[in-house]
Amino acid sequence: MSYAVKELFLTLQGEGVNAGRRAVFVRFAGCNLWSGREEDRAHAVCRFCDTDFVGTDGDGGGKFADAGALADTVAQAWGEAGDGRFTVLTGGEPMLQVDDALVDALHARGFSVAMESNGTLPAHPGLDWLCISPKAGSIVVQRTGDELKLVWPQTGIDLHEIERWDFAHRLIQPLDDRDAAAHQAAAIALVMARPVWRLSLQTHKLLGLR
Repeated sequence: MSYAVKELFLTLQGEGVNAGRRAVFVRFAGCNLWSGREEDRAHAVCRFCDTDFVGTDGDGGGKFADAGALADTVAQAWGEAGDGRFTVLTGGEPMLQVDDALVDALHARGFSVAMESNGTLPAHPGLDWLCISPKAGSIVVQRTGDELKLVWPQTGIDLHEIERWDFAHRLIQPLDDRDAAAHQAAAIALVMARPVWRLSLQTHKLLGLR
């Protein structure tokens, strides 16, 4: 299988439980909840995405002929830093492309493999860390994992329902748009009222990282 990757780069994980950890990000092209085109946003299931996942023209991006080629590129991006190899598969929606061959190839090169998904497709069972970020209006089939990251506020989210899902960590992340200050206040209020949740901030944006 070949893989379409928008961008691939070394950075620090900016969000969630693994925030601050050195990571190679692999951003796959394509999503099943929005085309990525602005003219389609108003009619998409997910309308607040702030990520460009269209095409393969980003830094480090491209079309990779097989899993070995992509895993080799991830290893090259990591460099000679030694132990602790960590990669994050994201998108778009990575489960449109992630398969046995890629997960096995990354493991063979010593990487711990994390993924962030919208949960509308079953996650690969060989992942080392799974973060699900549900979107209102979608049908989430992956209701177990390591980390549930809910962007807030979202009209139509049933908190009582998703609090029954089987995740080790539950994080509320303020929606980042022109009303960001109000969303931050709403996220803090939710965590104070429902302490099963923790606050997650996009620290990479605060630090000026990708």
